[in-house]
Amino acid sequence: MNSPAIGLDFGTTNSSIALVDANGRPQLASFAADDGPTETFRSVLYFEEDEETGRTCIHAGPDAIDHYLASEEKNGRLVQSLKSFLASQLFSATRVMERTYRLEDLIALLLTPLREQAEARFGLRIERIVAGRPVHFVGAETPEAEELAMTRLTAAMHNAGFREVTFEFEPVGAAYHYEQRLTTDELILIADFGGGTSDFSLLRVGPSFAGPGRRTESILGHDGVGLAGDAFDGKLVRHLVAPRLGRGAEFRSLMGNVLPIPAWIYRHLERWHHVSLLKSRKTLQLLLDLRREALEPEKLEALIHVVRADLGFLLFRATEQLKRTLSEQPSGTFRFEHEHVGIAALLPRDRFEEWIAEELACIENCVDGLLERTGVPPEAVDRVFLTGGSSFVPAVRALFLARFGADRVTSGAELTSVASGLALRAAER
Repeated sequence: MNSPAIGLDFGTTNSSIALVDANGRPQLASFAADDGPTETFRSVLYFEEDEETGRTCIHAGPDAIDHYLASEEKNGRLVQSLKSFLASQLFSATRVMERTYRLEDLIALLLTPLREQAEARFGLRIERIVAGRPVHFVGAETPEAEELAMTRLTAAMHNAGFREVTFEFEPVGAAYHYEQRLTTDELILIADFGGGTSDFSLLRVGPSFAGPGRRTESILGHDGVGLAGDAFDGKLVRHLVAPRLGRGAEFRSLMGNVLPIPAWIYRHLERWHHVSLLKSRKTLQLLLDLRREALEPEKLEALIHVVRADLGFLLFRATEQLKRTLSEQPSGTFRFEHEHVGIAALLPRDRFEEWIAEELACIENCVDGLLERTGVPPEAVDRVFLTGGSSFVPAVRALFLARFGADRVTSGAELTSVASGLALRAAER
């Protein structure tokens, strides 16, 4: 094919890329990893110094995770959740191992090997793509912030070697994936739960709406909120992990007053992509000073170890495992161990649901608002398609079961449906 149909889903946690083959079916690129091929490319970078040459080596995706886990000293720098910073005017660049990188540069460093490995897998050069974007970027409270995010994302795509990029809402991509199974028309609600955003689209799909000329008129509306899986993880860290690392503890000031450990430290801890920000020389010195004056110094010692060893990824991998367990069982045990730091706690699922009640309410209000603005009552929706990692959370699924009934709620290909659908969107164009 001279102009292959390619769809790219650049996600907060995972990314994937798909090609529509000669038979009109989407095929996902696979990527090598230590534990076997995977269709998802973890959205992380790992910077480490080569001991022999002194040069900085940059690893991306599954390769970054493999090198991070293989590094005993954890002296490198793990960079993750880059998509969450796109709308932030406060984050324009960061310094990694004596070099300054713009946000667009970091994303390009991630997407370039993804493109190159997909090219090797498909046996062709990839220059033109349809790429996904959230309905609302994380932290984008104004149109200017949305525009900033799109400008940065476009620049990063071009820097990664994608010459021509067309953007499509991620839930619309999921709708194209879902539509493959249809022989009749349906009015569907797509609910796409990523790491940083929860996005919703209400549209008509099916044989009558296939083709470029009918797509625009088939879309009734979109909406989204800038929270999803990362926010759920943050609540687990806040309630299970942070208290064991000094949250709520106290220290004695130079004046002899007993004061709480600063709360801002633990707000960083709740976002796994912020943990490495605590590793600055200034913050580490503060933590050492707090440990010396803390009433429970062992907790600050454990926190210092987590920060120095850059254990954000391992910490949040433990929370992901707990979420998976709670999706299948009424309770689960959180376990995190690294050298002398060990945390174990039993958590009932209903307690976790209490902790994320505020986030669930935001998702619920967003869906209700979309239905109200489009004038579509819940009973008029033929099907609800749930996708994305957080669609496995029972409390999230329960929101849709309560409104639409179990017979109208379905899911599938939770981590790759958007990429497959975007490739089909590219083929339609």
